[in-house]
Amino acid sequence: MKKAVFSFMAILFSMGMVVAQVEPQEAPELADGPQISFDETEFDFGDIYQGDKVEHTFTFTNTGNAPLILNNVLTTCGCTAPEWPREPIQPGESSEIKVRFNSTGKSGRQNKIITIQSNIGGSTSRIKIMAMVLPPQKEEG
Repeated sequence: MKKAVFSFMAILFSMGMVVAQVEPQEAPELADGPQISFDETEFDFGDIYQGDKVEHTFTFTNTGNAPLILNNVLTTCGCTAPEWPREPIQPGESSEIKVRFNSTGKSGRQNKIITIQSNIGGSTSRIKIMAMVLPPQKEEG
């Protein structure tokens, strides 16, 4: 009986080895069209004081095979202002989105989402800035 079980296990093992030797399938090609890849998608300014104006630049690359066009860049409030390229970004080229945050009238933890609308097949991209807004500094006098 032990020999039968051993023989059966040997057969199963050898079948497994055959399956393991099957040629892997080729990876699918990337989708045609523009693609956007950010160096970073979030930035934290850390502690800032109420009334401070800060800015950060997000760098991105068109990793697709067609020109990338940013149609619009939307923010969640008027305290955040974006600047973005209006000209097409060619495949392999990089560009920047500059985001300015005005902390006047804000306090506590701030999370601002910036939504990028582009010609990438109906999808949107998002980047985010954060800050902890402290009470205004008292002037020494």
